[in-house]
Amino acid sequence: VQLQASGGGLVQAGGSLRLSCAASRIIFNINHMGWYRQAPGKTRELVASITSGGNTNYADSVKGRFTISRDNAKNTMYLQMDSLKPEDTAVYYCNKWPYPWTYWGQGTLVTVSS
Repeated sequence: VQLQASGGGLVQAGGSLRLSCAASRIIFNINHMGWYRQAPGKTRELVASITSGGNTNYADSVKGRFTISRDNAKNTMYLQMDSLKPEDTAVYYCNKWPYPWTYWGQGTLVTVSS
C-alpha cells in the first residue's frame, strides 16, 4: 500500500488549501477513497468520500466548503478546502473508503489560525 498525502500548511481563517493524495495505480483506480482527519485529542473522522465512479459525499461540518475530486489517470485524489476555520485544524489522511487499510501513512498537517 502506498498512500502519500501532501499540501498541508499554516493558513489564516477564511483561507484555502489544496491537499493531494498520491496512491499506487493498482490501489487507486478500483477503490472508493476518502479524506479523513484527526484533530488533537479527538478520534479520526471521515471528511469526504469519493467513489470509483466519482460520486461524492461530505461530512456536515465541511459541506459547501470542501471539494473532493480524483484524477484516475494520475492516480491522485484532491481535497480543495476553502473558507477554512480554526476547527479544521488536524492531520489529514487519505485512505480507502468505507473500509480503510490498516496503514494510514503520515498524513499532512493543516493548521488554521484565527
